[in-house]
Amino acid sequence: MTIDKETVEKVAHLARLELNETEKEEMIKDMSKILDFMAKLNELDTSGVEPLVYMSDDVNVLREDEVKQRVTHEEALENAPKHDENYFLVAKVIEK
Repeated sequence: MTIDKETVEKVAHLARLELNETEKEEMIKDMSKILDFMAKLNELDTSGVEPLVYMSDDVNVLREDEVKQRVTHEEALENAPKHDENYFLVAKVIEK
């Protein structure tokens, strides 16, 4: 597969990125390098290699939850684009 300007524009659109012409050219080079590397990996014989599911043998290693920063109700509402005195206001997405 070759990476061309059209492919970069499609991926940029899907990722909601705005790229200028210079960035598009750089992206073509970078994406081509990635595909070349993946093709190189596909040349390896992995028939005797077990699939890696987990990075370690540890099972269900959990940490204790720690409160590091508290946000008050009022502080949270201050950061909302729309709110009333108690709640965030969002667009209706479900019809009755």
